[in-house]
Amino acid sequence: MEHTKKEANSLINESSPYLLQHAYNPVKWLPWSKNAFEKAKTENKLVLISVGYSACHWCHVMEKESFEDGEVAQLMNENFICIKVDREERPDVDNLYMTAVQIMTGQGGWPLNCFALPDGRPIYGGTYFPKKQWMNLLNNLSELLKKDAEKVEEYAKSLTEGIKQTELINIAGTETNFDFKKAVQKCIDNWKPRFDNENGGPNKVPKFPMPNNYLFLLRYAYLFEDDVVLRHVNITLQKMAHGGIYDQLHGGFARYSTDGIWKVPHFEKMLYDNAQLVSLYSEAYRLTKNILYRQVVNETIDFVLQEWFHENGYFYSALDADSEGIEGKFYTWEEEELKLLLKDNYELFASYFNINEIGYWEDDQYILMRNENVSQILLKYNLTINELNDKINSLKIILKEQAAKRIKPGLDNKVITSWNALMVKGLVDAFLANGNENYKVIAVKACEFLINNLVGADNEMYRIYHNGKGKINAFLDDYAFTIDALIATYSVSGNENFIVKAKQLCDYVIGNFNNAANPLFYYTHKNSVELVARQTETSDNVIPSSNSQMALNLHALGLYFGEVSYLNRATEMLHLFTDEMHRYGAGYSNWGNLALQFSCPFYEIAIVGKAVNEKMLELHKHYFTNAILAVSENTSEMPLLKNRYKDGETLIYVCKNNSCLQPLSIVEEVIKQIEKE
Repeated sequence: MEHTKKEANSLINESSPYLLQHAYNPVKWLPWSKNAFEKAKTENKLVLISVGYSACHWCHVMEKESFEDGEVAQLMNENFICIKVDREERPDVDNLYMTAVQIMTGQGGWPLNCFALPDGRPIYGGTYFPKKQWMNLLNNLSELLKKDAEKVEEYAKSLTEGIKQTELINIAGTETNFDFKKAVQKCIDNWKPRFDNENGGPNKVPKFPMPNNYLFLLRYAYLFEDDVVLRHVNITLQKMAHGGIYDQLHGGFARYSTDGIWKVPHFEKMLYDNAQLVSLYSEAYRLTKNILYRQVVNETIDFVLQEWFHENGYFYSALDADSEGIEGKFYTWEEEELKLLLKDNYELFASYFNINEIGYWEDDQYILMRNENVSQILLKYNLTINELNDKINSLKIILKEQAAKRIKPGLDNKVITSWNALMVKGLVDAFLANGNENYKVIAVKACEFLINNLVGADNEMYRIYHNGKGKINAFLDDYAFTIDALIATYSVSGNENFIVKAKQLCDYVIGNFNNAANPLFYYTHKNSVELVARQTETSDNVIPSSNSQMALNLHALGLYFGEVSYLNRATEMLHLFTDEMHRYGAGYSNWGNLALQFSCPFYEIAIVGKAVNEKMLELHKHYFTNAILAVSENTSEMPLLKNRYKDGETLIYVCKNNSCLQPLSIVEEVIKQIEKE
């Protein structure tokens, strides 16, 4: 964008790519701060809190239509104090005003535009508004404040009360002898009618990958021997991997599909999706040995390392949906262009990637989607499967070279703690699935980066890394996913600094995010700048909720360190959500993962001795879930490892309910011990 003749607003001093995108708007945007609200009080104006993120397509549309328009900007500047928020930097602000908009309209999304009084209490809001509608709204609200301030106050009071009501947690029914197995079964029974068993995913559009849903369903299917659910998971994973939501050339997934067959995505790619999908496909590969899943894992990690990984050990956040102002332009192809590039091999490529009515999108553009009928292609072109794969890979290289000449989608180079932690977990899971040591090396490096740069001496964390230092105090999800990443990385590296740091961070959360009214944790630190309501994140979405992840962390760390208080709290937290699991499993699947740990036998596995790595990888060639892993090459004081080292041997101990079986050195015998009971 050409800025030479435009005057910058206050966002020019920010580091967020999303805020910087708006730094030359004629709107006098301010960043989120106490000063912005003080200014609103002084000038007796309503506050507009406009929230989005850099890869958001409709955020770009509204910016172009309204925020870059001089007439609209004048209306906004004269009547409102306008605040721009990057939802990825300030999820607490986003959560609060999203709740307000959902109460008002029954739906939410981005861009999120919410109007509030100078004390921060919301009065009205919505998502995307076309220019004319937006101008009418601005005029109506500014007039309402002038003519009927009492009504505005009424709106604010009612809406703020509504937000606080959403925070009320039902703490009834926390009996200790709860039948979690029955709860899980009821959850699945109510969920099955919502399966799309033809194209995978839910029987509605748009379709989001929702990795945690399928991780829960995969584990459930294995533990409860439910072939119907396993088939649904496999259909979903295969259809996504073959679809347009997956980048068939470069690897990696877009955020969601706009249709029912995973064909047309909004093309933005997010680190959090790809991190979790690596974990999901890794675990699915361990169970099914489907080589498609291994391919997806490797290609997705290749994409992440190529586009988002910095050699210092951190990952960037996202790639935009648009390039050159056109959504999906980087990823789609015209038939004539493909014919020119691929020459005699075009027909084979067109058969393999559906350059036909199936893959046709719009404006002569095709989205690459893999043809599932490979055997037909083999027959038609008289090829073996290896010959076909070699051919397709060589053609993909040609297209990648051509794509490299295109203008790439914009990079969001924010470094977000929780998303980096999810990627660490993905790398660990991928290492366990296919034994690629490089994945473990990068996971360890990324974990060390988090500890050294985003965790302070007192264990207070930062959410964002920028210019060599942390900024913005971390939220509960940053702690929750970092703890999970540290536990995972410890379990494959044996570096006890990671598990010790995980426990320290857990204790910090207990001390600073505690809710005195129930066993859950607040999303914000006790010393954070007070919003109009302090919220608690409990339902699992495209990213699992911070509370469900903390409950899983407490359960794991309770077993690692023998902390009964952790185990009790995890159980108490789970009790609160069994009814929600029954009603809507898709919104509580990470709680479901914890419920599975209480429903079926759960094991503590310790591997001690010089051949730890070999035994660990050999063990993970078999599928098992419901277990934690403690490892050490030498002697250790960790409770699960103490007094278990024997010179010259590598032994595997399987324990359950504080009782251990005889140690074994042969992995097949260990697997027999942890077979489902």
